[in-house]
Order: sequence, then structure tokens, then C-alpha cells
Amino acid sequence: MNMKAAFIGLGVMGYPMAGHCQAAGIDMVVYNRTQAKALAWVEQYGGESQPTPALAAKAADVILVCVGNDEDVRSVFFGDDGLLSSLKPGAVVVDHTTTSADLARELDLAVTEKGGLFLDAPVSGGQAGAVNGQLSIMAGGTQEALEKVEAVFKCYGKGWQLLGEAGSGQLCKMVNQVCIAGILQGLSEGIALAKASGLEIETVQKVLAGGAAQSWQLENRAITMADGKFDFGFAIDWMVKDLGYCLQEAQSKKLKCQWRRWFNRFIKNCKLRV
Repeated sequence: MNMKAAFIGLGVMGYPMAGHCQAAGIDMVVYNRTQAKALAWVEQYGGESQPTPALAAKAADVILVCVGNDEDVRSVFFGDDGLLSSLKPGAVVVDHTTTSADLARELDLAVTEKGGLFLDAPVSGGQAGAVNGQLSIMAGGTQEALEKVEAVFKCYGKGWQLLGEAGSGQLCKMVNQVCIAGILQGLSEGIALAKASGLEIETVQKVLAGGAAQSWQLENRAITMADGKFDFGFAIDWMVKDLGYCLQEAQSKKLKCQWRRWFNRFIKNCKLRV
């Protein structure tokens, strides 16, 4: 593939996502805050690493970012070592981090001022989806930007959708997280009731999977939850962070929601890593 790309952030999601790109023939340059991890990635997949986001992005046609939160994203975008300092005109910057919609709009303006294109494109599918190249991608930005990166999205995505202007991808991800959190809250309490009642969890899971309670979480996490196994690559702290963005957005729109009531219950009762 005649394309040069940079991937910034090699966590549990970014590491395999960048690997899929390199395997597909994209010329990859990677950056990670812990340089040893970037060097390990190069040893496994090839490509090259650079010590700063600016150097990683310097010659890239597409820059992909997947870090932790709003401040982590700002730290790799701005400043003398930030990717914006070396962004070449016409390059597309894709932020796969789950952030606030306000940050996505801020980044869109900053990238546009540098002559580039921007997409906020959070993903769903967890660590397994990243490893297997089966992520769902929710994008906000322009059709032009999306068309320029579709070949990249094919490397690790099973589907993607442009939802509107910058920030729309993050708003869709917020909806996704609210739905998941609600399902997990109900599932955890249902499993607690089943265990207290002496029911065999595997049988309960199979029965419920054939009815209206069916969900990905039920099929993939009910049994592990009952067994006290919670480490599946996505820490509960990240879900708490994501739901914080959801609450901020709801409050800005003056929604009369009851999220705060179950938000703390979710943290207390659902000790799950999804």
C-alpha cells in the first residue's frame, strides 16, 4: 500500500491496530510514551519508531492516535514535540481515543488551521476486537477525510460510519458506553441473584441467550463474571472516565437523566473489565 502512516499510542488497543496496518503493507512509524514498548513493536512487526509525536508524524499521510484521555491527547497534539508542529498539508489525523466531544471540535480546528483533515473516530470491540481486526469505528468529520483513511480502517475495522461533523463520533461512543454500562449493571445484579439462588450459571447463560436478554455482554462475560475473572484489557477506570464524558454532555444539554443514581452503583457492583 503506497501510504506512510504514524500510530501514536501503543496500549492494549493501539499496539495490535498498528500491527494490522504494518501487516497490510502500510509503511508505519510508531510513537509510545514508554519507548521500550515502541521498540518491542518494531521488533515484532517491523516499521520504525520515533522518540516524539512530531518526528513520528513528520512524513505521514495519516496519523492515528489512541491514548488515554483528553489531556493525554492534548499532550501528543500540541507543543514543540506535538504532532501538529510537523503536520504536512493534506495529512489526515484520526483520533481513536475516547474523549469529550469538545476536545474533538478543538482538534478539528487545530488540524484544519495546519492544512490537514481531522476525524474523531472512537472504536468499540475491546481488546479482542483490536487483536482480531474487528473493531466498529464511529467517525465525526468530513466525507473527504473518511475516504482518505478507509484503506487504513479496513486493516482493523469490521465496519465504520460517518455520523456527522467533528465530535459526532465521540457523541456516538458516549451512547455506546451508556448502553454498555446499563447492560453490565443489570447483568452483574442478575448473576448475583442467580448465584444466591443456587442456579448453574452456564445453564442460565445459555437459556437467557436465546431470549430477549441476549447481548454480547451476556454471552461473553456472564460466566467469567460469576467466576471472578475480570481482566480482559479494559479497566473499569476507563469506563468511569468515559461515563464522566457522558454525564458532562448530558448536563450541557440539560437532560433530566437519572445516571448519577446508578453511576455509583455501577462502580460499586460491576467490578468487570470488559
